[in-house]
Amino acid sequence: MISPDRSFVVGNRLCELRVDVDVHGAVRLGSFAPRGRPSVIAPHRLVTVFTSREQQHSRMSHGYADSAIGERLRYVSHDETQVEGTNGVEVVQRDEVSGIVVVTRMAVPGAASAVRLTHEIHNGGDDDVRLLAASSMTVGLSAAGGIDELLLVWGESGWVTEGRWHEDLIGELLAPVDVTRFGSDAAPRFSLTSHGSWSTGRFLPCGAVVDISSGSALAWQIESSGPWHWEVGRTRAGGYLALLGPTDTEHQFSTNLAPGQSFVTATAAIAVSAAGRDGAFAALTDYRRSIRELRPVDAALPVIYNDFTNTLMGDPTTERLEPLIRAAADVGAEYFCVDAGWFAEPESGDWWDRVGGWTEGRDRFTGGLASVVELIRSLGMVPGLWLEPEVVGVTSPVAEQLPEAAFFQRFGRRVVTQSRYHLDFRHSAARDHVDAAIDDLVERFGIGMFKLDYNIDPGPGTDTAASSAGEGMLGHVRAHRRWLADAQERHPGVLFENCASGAMRMDYGLLSLAHIQSTSDQQDHLLYAAIAASAPASLLPEQSGNWAYPAVGMDDEETAFSLTAGLVGRLYLSGFLDRLRDGQRDLVREAVTLAKEWRQRITASHPVWPLDLPKWDAPQVALALDCGDEYLLAVWSRGQAADVTMSFPGPVAPPCQVFPQNLGHWHAASEGGHVTIAVPAGPAARLMRVAKV
Repeated sequence: MISPDRSFVVGNRLCELRVDVDVHGAVRLGSFAPRGRPSVIAPHRLVTVFTSREQQHSRMSHGYADSAIGERLRYVSHDETQVEGTNGVEVVQRDEVSGIVVVTRMAVPGAASAVRLTHEIHNGGDDDVRLLAASSMTVGLSAAGGIDELLLVWGESGWVTEGRWHEDLIGELLAPVDVTRFGSDAAPRFSLTSHGSWSTGRFLPCGAVVDISSGSALAWQIESSGPWHWEVGRTRAGGYLALLGPTDTEHQFSTNLAPGQSFVTATAAIAVSAAGRDGAFAALTDYRRSIRELRPVDAALPVIYNDFTNTLMGDPTTERLEPLIRAAADVGAEYFCVDAGWFAEPESGDWWDRVGGWTEGRDRFTGGLASVVELIRSLGMVPGLWLEPEVVGVTSPVAEQLPEAAFFQRFGRRVVTQSRYHLDFRHSAARDHVDAAIDDLVERFGIGMFKLDYNIDPGPGTDTAASSAGEGMLGHVRAHRRWLADAQERHPGVLFENCASGAMRMDYGLLSLAHIQSTSDQQDHLLYAAIAASAPASLLPEQSGNWAYPAVGMDDEETAFSLTAGLVGRLYLSGFLDRLRDGQRDLVREAVTLAKEWRQRITASHPVWPLDLPKWDAPQVALALDCGDEYLLAVWSRGQAADVTMSFPGPVAPPCQVFPQNLGHWHAASEGGHVTIAVPAGPAARLMRVAKV
């Protein structure tokens, strides 16, 4: 045990985190910064805790800057750890009034300027405690010019409108109130909240704070597929950032802790940089790689063809699939995924309310599904299938075969959303049902990929075997993650894609496990440019499954435009490739060849936005992937011709066009850290190499 009024430090060669204990035993995260550089992080209590008995926020505030229990917590002990290159510290605090003990675990990966936090809230008293909320991470914010001069970077999302990022000065978002005059804390705040089970259905659980004057910055993420909440606000000391999982106020969450019981908060992470917004997202990219449980099956980043978007749209048959399978193999695809509809009778029409059985549709395939799978395999590709494991249609026989407790329920009745029931993966019958389906498909057909979709949001959750609907929801999403981990253990050679109506559940609660993430259901290639360019702020480039769906009605420039989105992430092909003109098919082959050539470099790259994070309707969009000695630069034109100047962190050589090779080369020049490209009127796009000098 250390004496009061002391500090201890944990870190790596990139960053240093300091925890302070004052003379009264109060514990604060004192600072977290790149080594030898300033930080936007200021001292703040490690955790806020709210119970039904003590719901106090600061006076005149609804924020999560502090709490009565958090203020009373006092240092008990700490233990520094080192496991597989990750340096960590475990800090134990206790509140003598409530008996609550908080064990805070902080881990700094060896190759990232980042820290990961969780808190275990333990009832060390004699009475039950009803926990309403606990922060995953709370840090102070500071800047030389005051927090009003800090830039907040935050993102909206939505079905087919993923990744719409905004940048605002905190002073523009928070009312200009002098909180010190009223003896209060955190009255003005800016907050965003997820609802239901679509963790990225409205807003993104990640963002950044940047001190424009110094370049000091942080980026964060909340790693939960359940509900979350984050906010920035004013305090008497300056400002704060609070990251939380589910709460009573926002998500109908509470959990009862009997004496001796514990609750673990959602995991949160913060990455720090001295190189501004892009530097902070680069540090967060390194952190995401450090927590990703990469398996050999995905190490090669295979090129996938999927028959859904702008193609069969959930109605595959042998006759429709055969030409697509042959065309996909011809251009070099390595996986062929049969999307939705393979389980439905071809004459049945809309199958939406009948899903859940996961056996092939009778008479849908000549020779059965096995014949389709064999054709895929005979042409050198790995077969994949679409599944939506968490749902059962209201008319599916499975709805009557499983027990009531295997479904989400509210007030004694099953939750019905869009003619579907929601399975509760806390229940063994729900998991066993899905496990049996996956095991059968792998063993009987040799399926090597599953696209796991999720197209409903059941609301706050389930109150079956739970203190609250929010607790039931959190229990399900955690059980669902364990289920996915178990499925991968049983089938280590199978690729698992994460999808939820595109990217409505795009969080690192799942992406630390899943191999690839569908970044959207967007079917307009012009709009997809902004989605693909912004995706690396939310997830790793090598996990960004960007659809590329060339169509016979496109000219060559539009075809290249569509393919470019796939080349700055994981090339995810679709479209009627069999109907393309020869020139278009050559462009697809060229794109596939480049994707295979470049994919291993992408796994070590960091995103840079030389035209800033793209606006949804921006006439020009750009994304660069920093690969160490050079950038892979994608530029899309969606407007009028213009000479566009882009900024890079250091001096660079003039760009060299690498895709497409046989269409007109755009004139480009460089001077110092600036590149100017003569961009023609759109739609048009180019991929360029930009060497560092």
